[in-house]
Amino acid sequence: MTKICMAGVTGWTGRAVAAGILDAGDLELTGALARKTAGLDVGDALERAPTGVTITADVGEALAGAEVLIDYTHPEAVKEHTRAAIGRGISVVVGTSGLTAADYAEIDEDARAAGVGVLAAGNFSLTAALVQHFALIAARHIGHFEVIDYASAAKPDAPSGTAREMAERLGEVCQPALGHPLEKVSGTPQARGGRINGVQVHSLRLPSYVGSVEAVFAVPGARMSLRHDAGETAEPYVEGTLAAARKVREVKGLVRGLDRLLFG
Repeated sequence: MTKICMAGVTGWTGRAVAAGILDAGDLELTGALARKTAGLDVGDALERAPTGVTITADVGEALAGAEVLIDYTHPEAVKEHTRAAIGRGISVVVGTSGLTAADYAEIDEDARAAGVGVLAAGNFSLTAALVQHFALIAARHIGHFEVIDYASAAKPDAPSGTAREMAERLGEVCQPALGHPLEKVSGTPQARGGRINGVQVHSLRLPSYVGSVEAVFAVPGARMSLRHDAGETAEPYVEGTLAAARKVREVKGLVRGLDRLLFG
């Protein structure tokens, strides 16, 4: 049994992941972190039978006895939670978006020093992992591409973790060509989007979107789009997150991307 602490246990994704942990035969929920529902039994918070695990707002208390931390909380909290777990020799699965490449570099350094693993992904669904995998292949052959990020109007971070991870990793494969230098763009240069590891990223924040990411590749006379669209439930993220929790103790340091877990 792998012992799991779930941070963000009553959040939109955290609820579904916590239910998956409780239903799994090889995983045990030993701790739960959430501020607004602190003091409740996890079962009561999830409208299930009592589990004997009490939700707490104290990360140290929640981590007691855990082997893996799964975090689906907030960009302002996830780094603190991750470093607290690493300091206790606990591996981490990061599903929270908002961390930068510099943040992950610090986490990687800490994890390697502690000899524990951290697996982070902007998106733990199989379809998103496949889009990431295919996009990295495409970037080896096509030198013009940009990333478009779609999310709800209320999403606090831009771009999403999915889009940021895609741009950072695409830029490692190939620095895309620009038809016109950014410093020479007239009008409103900001309309060309933000630049992440050499890749242009455009974030839309509108009602009716849940979360989507699109990589657009182009050659003279032809275009190709690779796109992932999230649905209205968190179920697609459960299987990938739990697969990561089962594997993360086998690695040392930071691994980014569910596709690396699935495809090597």
